[in-house]
Amino acid sequence: MGNFSFKLDSEKIAKLKETFHDYIKENKNEYVDTFIQKDDLTVTIYKSGKTVFQGNDAFFYASAYLETKKIRMAGSDEVGTGDVFGPVVVCSAIVEEEDYPFIEENHITDSKALPDDFIRKIGPELRKRFKHSLLILDDATYNRVHETDNLNAIKARMHNKAYLNMLDKGYDIPKAAYVDQFCSVDDYYRYLAKEKRVYHDLIFETKAESKYPAVAIGSMISRYAFLEYMDALNKKYGIIFQRGATETDAIDGQIRYIIERFGKDELKNVGKLHFKNFEKYR
Repeated sequence: MGNFSFKLDSEKIAKLKETFHDYIKENKNEYVDTFIQKDDLTVTIYKSGKTVFQGNDAFFYASAYLETKKIRMAGSDEVGTGDVFGPVVVCSAIVEEEDYPFIEENHITDSKALPDDFIRKIGPELRKRFKHSLLILDDATYNRVHETDNLNAIKARMHNKAYLNMLDKGYDIPKAAYVDQFCSVDDYYRYLAKEKRVYHDLIFETKAESKYPAVAIGSMISRYAFLEYMDALNKKYGIIFQRGATETDAIDGQIRYIIERFGKDELKNVGKLHFKNFEKYR
C-alpha cells in the first residue's frame, strides 16, 4: 500500500477537489478540509494544505501533484495536428531517474518552444537514448479515417497504441505515465470503447509537455520525425510545404500548385482535407 504526503497550494487543491468531486466523503476530524475515497485510494486534504494519498492506487494519482519531477516516468505527445500539410505523429517515451542530468544539460522542453535546427541536431540522440514508441499517420490514411472519426478520436487511438507498443516491446511502463491532455478523460476512453486493448494507467494533464520531461521527450521525438517526413515530402513534390495553417495565401498557392502539377486527387496525399483551406477545392 502506498502512502504519499506533501503540501499543495490552493490551485492544486481546487483541481484535486474538482477531479474527485463525486468521491468526497464526510469526515468529522476538525483538521481535515476534505476527505476523498475512491476504490483503492483515499485522499485526506488537511486545512494546512498537507495532502495524504493512501492505498494501492496512491502513487498513480499522487504523481500528478508531486512537486518534484525527477521520478521515473512515461509520457506521450503529438505533433502535426495543426498543420495543413503533413502527417500526425505521436510518440510515447520513458525517462529513467539517471536521465535527468542529460535532460537538464540539453534544456529538454516542449518542442514547440525549440528551433527546428536544435530538434534536427538532438533528435537522433533522443531516439537512441530513450525507450519510446513512434507512430506516424500519413495524410492519405488520416483523410480516410477522418471520414468517420474526429481528430480527438484519432489522437486517442494513436496515444493508446503508442503505450501498447511499449508494453509489447517489453518495456516496464512507470506508474507515472502522462498524456498531454487534448480532451476529457471520459471522452478519451469513449473513443477507445471499440478497441480490443486499452492502456488505462494514464494521468492526463494539459500543457504536460512543459511540466513532465517524458512528455517533452515524446514531443521532441515526434517533432523530429515530423521534420524528417516533411523533408521527404518537400523533395517528392518539389516545393517547401507551408507549416501551420495561418498563412492562407501561401497555403492556397501550394494547393493550386499540387492540383496543376499532380492532379486534384493528389491533395489527399499531402494535406488534411478537412481544413478550411481545402474547402473551395472539394
